[in-house]
Amino acid sequence: MEKQNHTMLTHFIIKGISDDPEVRVIFFILVLFLYLITLGGNMTILLLICLDRHLHTAMYFFLSHLSIFDMISATITLHNILVSFIKGNGAIPYVTCLTQLYFFGSFNNNESVLLTVMSFDRYVAICNPLRYTMIMNPKVCLSLAIFSWIIGFLDIMPFVILLSGFSCYRSNVINHFFCDIVPIMKLSCSDTRVLETLFFYEGMILLSLIPFLLNFIFYFLIIVAILKISSSSGKRKAFYTCSSHLTVLLLLYTTLVLQYQRPITEDSLDYNKFFALFNTAALPMLNPFIYSIKNKDVKLALKRRLR
Repeated sequence: MEKQNHTMLTHFIIKGISDDPEVRVIFFILVLFLYLITLGGNMTILLLICLDRHLHTAMYFFLSHLSIFDMISATITLHNILVSFIKGNGAIPYVTCLTQLYFFGSFNNNESVLLTVMSFDRYVAICNPLRYTMIMNPKVCLSLAIFSWIIGFLDIMPFVILLSGFSCYRSNVINHFFCDIVPIMKLSCSDTRVLETLFFYEGMILLSLIPFLLNFIFYFLIIVAILKISSSSGKRKAFYTCSSHLTVLLLLYTTLVLQYQRPITEDSLDYNKFFALFNTAALPMLNPFIYSIKNKDVKLALKRRLR
């Protein structure tokens, strides 16, 4: 490991998943496989939504943005594992590392906000079906999508600005497979109290707790509305329309809680890498399959395109 005691850095070294060469080979093959499936699955969903007029609705409009977020987020993080294995080292320039951190944080935030918007869409579809097309009109959908993009790119900016002002680091070896804010914060010998406070209030509360509570409220109202439906077939149909999105939400928030709700220690950084790998590699790969396997519209659209 390369170390620099209390000095300005020109580059970081990404430690990666493991130091064992055999384990690195296994993870390289696994990550390459997951990445190719992620690109293929999300690109298929995106093309289906663009080409099939039956999918030109609010739900699939938001799903197309989710596919874009998943592909970009996976590319930002997973390419480090692939490139460092091919190069034989994980060296990354300081500015490039901060840029990667900015875009990873942005698209993570974008996805969190977008999933909350999709919960609102499902709430309107089930609780106000007669007014759905009027409420979720193209102008509203476009505004909500733009809001999801803007809030993600703006929210992460203060973190990167504060990190860029740090004057020294105990080491230039990042115990992760990409540039994430927590392991970089752990390396710094500068005063990180302001950044930690910002990370708690803005990162954990504004873009984690508040979206979680909004999702919870929307789905609580959805469940109440479903229970009021008299026929069992009507209940199944109503639950079917939001089951895919609810599955994605449960997977995402379970992973985030296990990844970030722990004290920042060296052991926790090793522990977090595997949840981060699931969050950045497995979830983007699973999303298109969750939405296609449990969705008749997508399966019918795929059959029409294949013909």
